[in-house]
Amino acid sequence: MPPDMAGLIAALSAGATLAEPAGEGTPLEPADLLAPLPNPPRNIFCVGKNYFAHAKEFAGSGYDSSSTSAADAIPKAPIIFTKPSTSISGPWDDIPLVAGLDAEVDYEAELAVVIGRGGRCIPKAQAMEHVFGYTVVNDVTARDLQGKHKQWLLGKGIDGFCPMGPWIVTADELSASAMRVTCSVNGEKRQDAVTADLIFDIPTLIETISLSMALLPGDVIATGTPEGVGIGFKPPRFLRHGDVVECAIGGIGTIRNTLRQASMAELRGAA
Repeated sequence: MPPDMAGLIAALSAGATLAEPAGEGTPLEPADLLAPLPNPPRNIFCVGKNYFAHAKEFAGSGYDSSSTSAADAIPKAPIIFTKPSTSISGPWDDIPLVAGLDAEVDYEAELAVVIGRGGRCIPKAQAMEHVFGYTVVNDVTARDLQGKHKQWLLGKGIDGFCPMGPWIVTADELSASAMRVTCSVNGEKRQDAVTADLIFDIPTLIETISLSMALLPGDVIATGTPEGVGIGFKPPRFLRHGDVVECAIGGIGTIRNTLRQASMAELRGAA
């Protein structure tokens, strides 16, 4: 059974310490890593259109039901949606392609914030005191479902559509506004931005979400993706079986996932 990572994060945020490791270590095999938070306390909070250049490319893609012109491409308030925890997979796991859901699959490299100390109505000035650390996620998206249903849950909540990892780096090790977010597909760099370019920074996101509901230790907030997603190209460049997607953030690390066509028998057996 996976460890209670949310409970461990809560304890560490309250001042608990871990014992120093004893004895010799063993070599780390990246392919053996699990998602650092495979069972967060609830759905992942996600933020749409949170980089200026991406907001503009999305508005011009024909897939954005939240804006009707370039004039309203930049959101005036954070756009919050969720991905269910069943979408979470490991940093080296395959991304499953499912017949009927595989025509327009896209990638989105993102910095994810892990909450350490929970709270309600958290002001921006105190928000960073509630951050335990950071990890990398790929907010994989079926764009045709996103357009068809005029909302984002079904297109983004598909099982296995949120690779996460390779680990959590604690907040004291990194500057929230100075991390570089990149993504490559089959070795070709597609996304490259810094978190200073966020429209709504991390304190604003924490203040916004916690005004509506208490944040819990272990909650994850995916902060949005930069310009360079597949639908930003003319014509769009969607993911196909065998493609390898690498999402990386400076100071954290890289997740590497291969697209793999999954059979209905496999899917039914996993249910």
